[in-house]
Amino acid sequence: MAFAARLAYVENEILQADPISLIQMLYRGAIEAVGKARGFLHEGKIQDRSRQISKAAEIINELTLSLDREKGGEIAVNLAELYDYLQRLLQDANFRQVEEPLIEAAQLLTTLQEAWAHCAPLVSAPVETHEATPAQSRAPYDGNPYSPPATGTYY
Repeated sequence: MAFAARLAYVENEILQADPISLIQMLYRGAIEAVGKARGFLHEGKIQDRSRQISKAAEIINELTLSLDREKGGEIAVNLAELYDYLQRLLQDANFRQVEEPLIEAAQLLTTLQEAWAHCAPLVSAPVETHEATPAQSRAPYDGNPYSPPATGTYY
């Protein structure tokens, strides 16, 4: 019963979230999975540790796949490289069964989550717009490398 209620809550949270909030939820999920993996490592629960590392790796893979390299430019490229590094840390932790790569991964993910928290108000701040003529039409960069192509009113 409690699991069903939690699942409904999470589903509702996801459906109502804006793109920045979704990214923050993914970071939160990856951080939680890494934290659980560290706990299972200390308890000697190999299968559970491995499962949590795999969960964190899947989340990071989703973040990588959702990058918009065209709109995100250098930021998206840098994030892709950082996500690749995080994947290698998780693989190393799982293979060698050591905590140090998990600690580093958790610190990096926490830093990224905090950065997105600081960006959220900036990205969602209202911007003065005007109707674009066909010659002026171009999609604005909103600072979010995960953004879908912009439509409608342009800067």
